[in-house]
Amino acid sequence: MILDSKIPEGPLAEKWTKHKFNLKLVNPANKRKYHIIVVGTGLAGASAAASLGELGYNVTTFCYQDSPRRAHSIAAQGGINSSKNYTNDGDSVYRLFYDTIKGGDYRSREANTYRLAEVSANIIDQCVAQGVPFAREYGGMLDNRSFGGAQVSRTFYARGQTGQQLLLGAYSALNRQIKKGTVKSYTRHEMLDVVTIDGHARGVITRDLITGKIESHAAHAVLLCTGGYGNVFFLSTNAMGCNVTAAWRAHKRGAFFANPCYTQIHPTCIPVTGDHQSKLTLMSESLRNDGRVWVPKTVELAERLRKGELKASDIKEEDRDYYLERKYPSFGNLVPRDVASRNAKEMVDEGRGVGKTGVAVYLDFADAIKRLGEDAVRAKYGNLFDMYLQITDENPYKQPMRIYPAVHYTMGGLWVDYNLMTTVPGLYSLGECNFSDHGANRLGASALMQGLADGYFVVPYTIGDYLASQGFDPVDDTNPAFENTRRDVEERVNKLLSMKGKQTVDDIHKKLGHIMWEYCGMARTEEGLTKAKGLIQDLRKEFWEDVSVLGVNEELNMSLEKAGRVADFLELAELMVDDALNRSESCGGHFRVESQTEEGEAKRKDDEFAYVAAWQYLADGSEKLHKEELEFENVKLTQRSYK
Repeated sequence: MILDSKIPEGPLAEKWTKHKFNLKLVNPANKRKYHIIVVGTGLAGASAAASLGELGYNVTTFCYQDSPRRAHSIAAQGGINSSKNYTNDGDSVYRLFYDTIKGGDYRSREANTYRLAEVSANIIDQCVAQGVPFAREYGGMLDNRSFGGAQVSRTFYARGQTGQQLLLGAYSALNRQIKKGTVKSYTRHEMLDVVTIDGHARGVITRDLITGKIESHAAHAVLLCTGGYGNVFFLSTNAMGCNVTAAWRAHKRGAFFANPCYTQIHPTCIPVTGDHQSKLTLMSESLRNDGRVWVPKTVELAERLRKGELKASDIKEEDRDYYLERKYPSFGNLVPRDVASRNAKEMVDEGRGVGKTGVAVYLDFADAIKRLGEDAVRAKYGNLFDMYLQITDENPYKQPMRIYPAVHYTMGGLWVDYNLMTTVPGLYSLGECNFSDHGANRLGASALMQGLADGYFVVPYTIGDYLASQGFDPVDDTNPAFENTRRDVEERVNKLLSMKGKQTVDDIHKKLGHIMWEYCGMARTEEGLTKAKGLIQDLRKEFWEDVSVLGVNEELNMSLEKAGRVADFLELAELMVDDALNRSESCGGHFRVESQTEEGEAKRKDDEFAYVAAWQYLADGSEKLHKEELEFENVKLTQRSYK
C-alpha cells in the first residue's frame, strides 16, 4: 500500500491557502444533514466539536471523564507557542516552522509543520476573544516567555495553568453549542471500537461507565481526539485514566499507527520516591527560564549530599557543574527536552545525582530570586512552587528543586494525511492522538498549539471535503456492521470479567512499565529491545492467564476499565519495541546507544531512516511496516546542535 499524504503542490507558504480553496465545500443547509462523532473533549476534541457545531453540523461528543473540563489538557502548565512576534526579537512563521522541524530532529513533514506555525497566530486571537486570561506586560500587550529549543520568546502563558485556561475557553465554546442543540455530549462513556461499513468509518461502540450499557452510535465521520499513550510506562506525567484504547482499536480496524517508538521524556519532573506512586508530577519547562540546572562537580560531594552531611547551599559556586550551560552555551538551560533529559540521566549515571535516592538533579532559583526578588518569581511561578512544596515538603524559594526526567508526551500516533484523515476513510485523528507535526521530539508549548490548530483551524475545513463526496442518507446503527462490532466488544468484556487469577491489573501494568522504562526508555539498545520483546510477550500471556478482574459489567467497574486499557497497552508495547528495533538510528526522543556522536549526542542516519514508519495491523495479529518518505525542500538536513 502506498501512503498518500495528500500534501498540496506549490510553495510551502502557499500550500494551505491554496488547499483550502481547492477543498470541496458543504453549503450551510446541507451541513445540518451530516452527523459527526468526536471522541475525546480535550483541547483538540472540544475545539473541533465547538467549531463544527458552530458551522451547523450535528455533533456528538464522548469522554470518559465526568465533564469535558476534566480532560488531561488541563494539566499543561507553561504556555502555548505562536509566531506573533510581539517581543520583536526576530520571530516569524518560518522561524517557528524551522525550530519545530529542527526540534523534531528532521523527522516530521514540512507541510504539516509549516501549517501549524502559520495558523498559530490565529489561535491566540481566538483564545483572547474567548476570555483566556493570558499574562500581559506593563504596556497591556500579551506577554511572552522562552521555552526550550528556541532563541526567541514566543510562548504565551497564564501563569503555570495555561492548559486549564485554554481548556476552559474551548469548554465554554463547546457548552454554547450544547445549549444551542448542535452538540450532544456524552460523559462517562468510553469508546471501545470503531464501526466500519464498506471500509469507511461510520460510528463507534461505547460503554456507559456508570451502568455498563454497551451502545452503538452512528455518524458520517468520526474524529479521534483521545491524547497520547504515555501510560504504557505506568509511571508518567499523564492522568491515570489516559490510555491508548480508542486509537488502538482504530488501528486494529485498519488505521495505520505511525512512529510508536517516539516517546518524549520530560526533563523537569518531581523524581520518583518509591514503589507506592501511581503517577509522576510535571514541573513546567517554563521554570528553566529562570531556574539553573546543576549537580556537584564530584561524586564525593554528591554522596555527602545524599547522606545529608551537606545541604545544596553548602556547595560552593566553583564546585557546581551547570552542565547544560557548560555544554550548550547558545541555548543553556533552554535546550530541547530530549537533550536536557539525556544529560540529566548522564549526570545520575556518573554518580553525581542528588537527593536521597541520587536519581535527581537540582533546578535552582537562587540567582533569579537575587536578581528579580522573591515577589517577582512568585508572580511568575507561584502556583508551581506551591505544588512542589505540597508534594515534597521542601520550600523551593529557600532550596533548589529536585527534578528528573519522566515520560510525558508521545510523538507517535495514528498516521494521518494532510487533511488529518487516517488510512480509514472518514476516520480523523487530531492532537496528540496523531503523529503529524512533531517528528521525533516535541518542543515545549507546542502540544497546546497543535491541539487547538487541528480543532479550530484545520479539520473544520478538511472534513467538508470528505463529507461533500458522501451521500446525505443518515447512517443507520441497525446495519449488521454495528451488531457485529458490538458483539466483538461484548465478547471481550465478558472474557475480561471471566478472569479470576491471582494478580491485579495494576500488578501487570507495573511490570509492563518497568520493562518499557528499562529497555525502551531514555536509552535503547538492540540487545535490550530484543529482551523487552520477549518479556512483553510473556507478560501478555501472564495477563490473560493470571489477572483478576472483579465485579460485573452492569455497574461502575474500574477494575474492568483498567483491564481493557492495560490489555491494549500490552499489545501497543510490543509494537513500540518493534518500531524502536527497526529504527537503528538515534533521533530526538529515540536514542539508540549504538548510534551516537563522539560527544554523546543523537546521530541520525538520514540515508536510511528519513521516513515515517507506519504500521498496519494484519489479520493474523502481526504488523506490516509501510514507509512514507520525508522530503525536505525548505530546510537543510544537518546534525542537530544547540551548542
